[in-house]
Amino acid sequence: MEQCKINIKNMVCPRCIMAVKTVFEKLNLHYIDVELGSVKLNYALNEEQILKLQMALEEIGFELLSDKKTQLIEQIKNEIIKIVHYQDQPEKIGHLTEHLPKMIGHNYASLSKLFSEIEGHTIEKYLILQKIEKAKELLLYQELNISEIAYQLNYSSSQHFSRQFKSITGLTPSEFSKNKNIGRSPINEI
Repeated sequence: MEQCKINIKNMVCPRCIMAVKTVFEKLNLHYIDVELGSVKLNYALNEEQILKLQMALEEIGFELLSDKKTQLIEQIKNEIIKIVHYQDQPEKIGHLTEHLPKMIGHNYASLSKLFSEIEGHTIEKYLILQKIEKAKELLLYQELNISEIAYQLNYSSSQHFSRQFKSITGLTPSEFSKNKNIGRSPINEI
């Protein structure tokens, strides 16, 4: 039996996975696995099924990806989101030149070039933006101090973290923590 993979844009968290599973179940489309950015099936969908799926996904903020370049960009983003937001091994954050080729199956230079062309900034910049967004989350929880957050996000020092945080947000981490009016950005909009 030939497997089919459906790529979906804007899946960024476990709730997204549950929402996509619900759409597939409501449409009576049986899947093998659902993970960030993709759904595996044992069969190919016909045009009518694809159209219904596309409409149902768009209603809840997702989008089917058919273009190969866009799929690749979405895979890169999803891998970075997993690394920064959903794992607890700080040493994994920042080793994209090793990690992305293993996970995506393309060399880093070609991934980097494509990402820059399509997104208008580098993979490294995207990683930094995701790290800063995770830092905002951790700062708002007020469970970790700045040094612990810097460690968790694999910064070489709390000073390096603070400088990078300020260059992106315009505020130091301490200023951000004290200002309750400043919110976070959805990670799929970064």
